[in-house]
Amino acid sequence: QVQLVESGGGLVQPGGSLRLSCAASGITFSIYSMAWFRQAPGKQRELVAQITSGGTTNYADSVKGRFTVSRDNPKNTVVLQMNSLKPEDTAVYFCNARRPSSIYGFWGQGTQVTVSS
Repeated sequence: QVQLVESGGGLVQPGGSLRLSCAASGITFSIYSMAWFRQAPGKQRELVAQITSGGTTNYADSVKGRFTVSRDNPKNTVVLQMNSLKPEDTAVYFCNARRPSSIYGFWGQGTQVTVSS
């Protein structure tokens, strides 16, 4: 069965860094577009970063220059490196895997990121 497992969340001070990882199983990882979404309390879930099967990346304006998404296909893993973190980055971060031909994708359980002094 399909499973996406996020890890690396936690509590960090403003200006700090975190590295989130998402390990996928049950899919042919290399042909999937991978993405990170986040959802803060009282807000809609939003796209943070995406990396296609071809390696093209896309970022929300709010994180450009601070976050980097990458993928390691042999390890079936996508990584979100988050630098210069701000309190407004506080949210539950979700991993998503989707084939471009599919409307729906698969989701991980989420990992909490809290940026606070």
